[in-house]
Amino acid sequence: MMRNNMNQMMKQVKKMQQEMAKAQQELEHKEVTGTAGGGVVKVTMNGHKQLRGIEIAPEVVDPDDVEMLQDLITAAFNDAMKQADELLAKDLGKFTGGMNIPGLF
Repeated sequence: MMRNNMNQMMKQVKKMQQEMAKAQQELEHKEVTGTAGGGVVKVTMNGHKQLRGIEIAPEVVDPDDVEMLQDLITAAFNDAMKQADELLAKDLGKFTGGMNIPGLF
């Protein structure tokens, strides 16, 4: 009887591992976009936090104020990272029961 319980538990663990691997693969195709300056700078990344692109509106490019552009890019990137973290927590959190497991997120 105990052996059957162990086999059943191992099947459940294997199924959960497969579902988690699939969810992690799907994150590669999901994208988030962080913005700054009312949308004049946009940073897009996937669910694995890989940078996919940066869009900068021409009117924000001022050669005399490069620091402002750098700040906008930084803010947009940080916004995208926050959204990617939320996406990870939402998509993979169902497997961890809300626990933050180091190396997983």
